[in-house]
Amino acid sequence: MRIVVIGAGSVGIQLCRHLIREKHDVSLIESDPECARHASNRLDCLVIQDEGNNLSALEEAGIAKAQALVCATDSDEINMLICGLAASRYPDLLKIARVRNDDYLRLNRREERILGIDHFVHPDVEAARWVLNAVEHGALGEVLAFPGTPYGIGAIDVAPNSLFDGLKLTDFRSAAPPDSLVTLVDRAGKSILPGGGTVLTPGDRVHILAKEAELASIFELAGQSHQKLKNIGIVGGGKVGILIAEGLINREHSFLKKFFRKKSREVTIIEQDYALCKDLAARFPEALILNEDISDERFSGEERIFGLDLIVTATGHQELNIITGAYLKSKGVRRAIALVSGAGYGPIARQLGIDVVIPTKLVIVDSILSHLMGSGVKGVHRIGDGRIGILEIEIGPDTPLLDKPITAFRLSAGGLIMLVNRGGESFIPKGGYVFQKGDHCILIAKNGSEKEIEKLLF
Repeated sequence: MRIVVIGAGSVGIQLCRHLIREKHDVSLIESDPECARHASNRLDCLVIQDEGNNLSALEEAGIAKAQALVCATDSDEINMLICGLAASRYPDLLKIARVRNDDYLRLNRREERILGIDHFVHPDVEAARWVLNAVEHGALGEVLAFPGTPYGIGAIDVAPNSLFDGLKLTDFRSAAPPDSLVTLVDRAGKSILPGGGTVLTPGDRVHILAKEAELASIFELAGQSHQKLKNIGIVGGGKVGILIAEGLINREHSFLKKFFRKKSREVTIIEQDYALCKDLAARFPEALILNEDISDERFSGEERIFGLDLIVTATGHQELNIITGAYLKSKGVRRAIALVSGAGYGPIARQLGIDVVIPTKLVIVDSILSHLMGSGVKGVHRIGDGRIGILEIEIGPDTPLLDKPITAFRLSAGGLIMLVNRGGESFIPKGGYVFQKGDHCILIAKNGSEKEIEKLLF
């Protein structure tokens, strides 16, 4: 696929790096000379230093023969303008725009296409969705849920002397619920697709497929006890913090209401900006608003937050999020969720005691990739060190694997069909499984396997 990307920020760079690894033909346009030079040195693709809304630059990037355009600059208006410009010349082009303005999302929810844009990706909504999903599962570890199925993948660290310590995976099902599966093991900075002979050790981060209702009991086997999260604090009253608060309080107009099923919690928001605190107090009369700088040694709200069940650090500074979460946990807060920019901070944050780490840039890239993979792909998620992908695939009438057994699905780098949803029934496929039209399959594979997957499934 030929894809034109506008914007060489961290999202644009990560997206291009993944697309290049998957052997796509990528062109990148960046207006800033220094950013363009930096991208050219890091990426094996065509990099053009020019304005993205310059039609000649788009044509130089190969827009006429491209299948998709992704606009990921920091400006909503520029992203939308470029998509509109491209749509006027190339109406069949898939157009994706990153936006932060809620009004555009509301129009998109009513299925009103703006400037011919096919998909909007809202960074704050995506990050808040992941936070709320983690809260719903007790904030014990990152949980990836699969809509329409009772299953999810939970990531948890193996604690010393827990039941998982020293467990050989051939014995996993004798210790865990029968409908569960270890899909990935992160060990010493590397992600491993495990086999039956893999032995779990303390410090391993295991990604387990299981029914969501059973994940808490499985996490306990790894050495983590489940606790109710009723009193929740949010550090940072910006857009992400507001979206999280709306989801927790179950506001009817929240973009995230449908993703959060639990009853309302008691919410405390800590924000250092006084004017913003006044707005928050008017917006959330049921919440406690503290006008405090939590990083200040004179912070006076200690007695009101150290007894919280969970703290979510959602400021725009990832180091502050990590340090604040770790500090408050040391003072008695039971669980901590921290927003960070990239996946590289994940191991550091977990080592400091953060229970759930949300890499916001990676979440945005995954959302964009989900739209780029074609109609047969319903979702793309990268886990572990970012080199392992989970794909949600629908088996169509022309799928090469149609009516063939699961043994026909083989990838040179390794991969696994983990879960199948057929007619509303979900199950982990066994050796006798045969692919059928309409099956919704969830598979795990190493990055770089996309071409093989396309040949097998599309």
